[in-house]
Amino acid sequence: MPSPLSLLPRSFFERSPEKVAPDLLGRWIVRLTDQGRMVGQIVEAEAYLAHNDAACHGARPPNERTRGLWREAGRAYIYHLRQYALLDVTTESADIPSAVLLRAIEPVQGEELMRAHRGGFAGPAWQLANGPGKLCAALAIDRSLDGVCLAGPSAPDAGQGALPLYLAHGKPHGLVVARSTRVGITQAADLPLRFFVLGSQFVSRGRMRQQ
Repeated sequence: MPSPLSLLPRSFFERSPEKVAPDLLGRWIVRLTDQGRMVGQIVEAEAYLAHNDAACHGARPPNERTRGLWREAGRAYIYHLRQYALLDVTTESADIPSAVLLRAIEPVQGEELMRAHRGGFAGPAWQLANGPGKLCAALAIDRSLDGVCLAGPSAPDAGQGALPLYLAHGKPHGLVVARSTRVGITQAADLPLRFFVLGSQFVSRGRMRQQ
């Protein structure tokens, strides 16, 4: 069985985002900085489809802000919404502009470093990275990481090396996955493409924690 810290293979992401998003729950996002390593378990993600999804950046021709979506599967697609950086991982292939937005994590390692990146956040742990902007702030993710490869070779037991940011096998077993419509969008708002760990306190919406 692969180590929890070993990279997910690129083949994991060469699928529809509607399949990748729920399969990312329980996986780990790993961020390595000069200050140390931070690890978070993914508890919430949203799929954005290349076709019939007006909320996806791929629904329109690429521009300077969005062309990063047209990349091979397993790459970081980082953009800003107002003052916040958001992290997607590309899926399928370079000619199919689809992705999964990472919305929330539960800290596994490096929580104090995450708090420092959030400006010395002193609130409860479940509020540290329970939203896509908070997630990027806590992990010190910005546009400088746009385009980095988050996946490993095809071998499932590939080592992680010293990559600054990647997605790892983690511990996805025993989780109950729920789905709902996506958050904070006005187009294609009725599509049930948000996936989250049922009962997790760390998801971005309080009402979801109560289901």
